[in-house]
Parts: sequence; structure tokens; C-alpha cells
Amino acid sequence: MTEAIAASIAAQLAERGCPFNAFILEELAPRPLADMPAVVLEDMETSAVSIFAVQVQTNELHSRMQMTDVVNRRRMRHAHMVNITPEIMCNGMRADYDAVDRLSQQVLDRVRRATRVRATTSAGTGIVAEMNPAYKWFKTSGIISPEKWGNLPGGECFTSPGEVNGTFVVDGVVGDWLCARYGLLASTPLTIEIEQNRIVSCRSENKQLEQDFWAYTHTDENSDRVGEFAIGTNIGVSRVIGNILQDEKFPGIHIAFGNPYGEHTGAPWRSTTHIDVVGLGFNIWLELPEGEEQIMREGRFLISA
Repeated sequence: MTEAIAASIAAQLAERGCPFNAFILEELAPRPLADMPAVVLEDMETSAVSIFAVQVQTNELHSRMQMTDVVNRRRMRHAHMVNITPEIMCNGMRADYDAVDRLSQQVLDRVRRATRVRATTSAGTGIVAEMNPAYKWFKTSGIISPEKWGNLPGGECFTSPGEVNGTFVVDGVVGDWLCARYGLLASTPLTIEIEQNRIVSCRSENKQLEQDFWAYTHTDENSDRVGEFAIGTNIGVSRVIGNILQDEKFPGIHIAFGNPYGEHTGAPWRSTTHIDVVGLGFNIWLELPEGEEQIMREGRFLISA
């Protein structure tokens, strides 16, 4: 599946006369990867652009961080296509990215001025996120620049929050390898209680999901800490499909526990893990200097692209 997608990308590069090198991970090292193969990292040291299409396996985040460390240091234009599928290629990847970029910029202009974000859902989410003015907001709208590499499909604005408190009901999906294992969570949502930016409890009727999520978010001292706060802006995506690569771009809020992408956001701490959680049907309010503004009602943006 992934090899066919990579081959289609390679065909487009060849058609446009772009010189490139291609690697198949399974031919370079056993999976799951303990480290990104040296030949890949060495090749990236002389490249301006990289595209990474892969189906993740358990405990491979470290190897991907090794790759993005090179990307960040060299300011490469990097497309990160983790768990890419033909469905995503024919769905989220076919969005009007000029429209997604315009909306993302409108959201970005607002959230950069916000001191607080408040969000609720009919499923029971009620969170307040205090913003830290020292931390930067970014957009990854599918138009990739050296400023910030991007997951594809694109469509989100994100930062590392100052502090998050409240209840987050995950009735969409959870990230990393748990996504493939548990899929859509509408019938067995995961409810996470957050105090002072840390997970204090989680519960689900699916006890294995509950146990796996708790274990993942207690891998290291910051695995249970909210490292990312994001608003999905891909208006070409109409539903969640059970794949975090696309579902985190679904219009609404997703947060991630663990690594805060400090090299971009400015957050001074780090974690070896990073797991996103996606909810549905958000109402979102921003606290701005001139007062509170609602930008989303029941999952629909109130600002236009």
C-alpha cells in the first residue's frame, strides 16, 4: 500500500525532472525501527526536500524524531506522511489547499492574539487553555515552507499551551500506533481529565484502550503533559476516518500529550513520546484583547476562507 503511494510520488517527481533518491525502510533495517537508517539521514544532509511515507509500528517515534531533527536543523521542506493510505490520497490530499491556507491564516491571526481558548462539545468536553505569550503559534496548511515541516494532509494551527485544565472527550481517534489498533472511538470514547496541563485520570468502556493510553502517556516524566494545542483547519475533510494523519486536520480541536515541538514553539521541555487525541463537534471561543469571539459552533467555522 505505502510502496504504491511512494511509487506514484516518485513518478510525479520524475515527470517533472526532479533528481531524487528513494529508500525502502524494510530493505535497510528490521522493523520496528530502533533508529532511522544512517543512509537515509546521510542523504538528507545534502537534500533540500524530503518526503516520508510510512506505516508506523510500535515504538518507532524515536526514529522519526531523528529524521525531523535533521529537517529542523537544515530547515528542509519536509512532507511527513505517516500512515498514509489510498483513502487519504483521494480524500484529504485533494482539498483546496489555497482555501485551507486562507482559513488557516485567519485562524492564526486570531489565535496569536488570544490569551485563552475555551472549548466545549455535546459529548462532554469542557476545557480552558491558557496561552503562553512566549510560545509561538504555527500553521501547517499543506503549503510546506522551510519555516515548519508539515504532516500531509495539511490543515492545522498549533502551539504549545501555557496550561490546560478540564475534561477532554476523545470521540474521534487517538494517535500513534493506538490509532490503527482502536480506530474510531464514537462508541467507546476515552475521557481524559486534565489538571495543570497533566493527565490526572482517563476512562473508557474499552479497558484495554484505557490501559494502553495510560501506559503510553506515562512513558517518561513529560509523557502525560499537554505539549500541543491545535485547531484543525482542513475544510476539505468532512468526517473522521480512523487515521490520525488526516483526522487531526478535521475542523475542531485536538491536543497532544508529550513532546511540545519546542524547536518550533519555544517550549523549553521535551518528551520521548507524542500522542494526539481528537474530539468532534467543537464550540470554540477565543479570549482576545477586545473581548471573547466564537470562531466555531458545533464543528463549523464561523469565519470564512
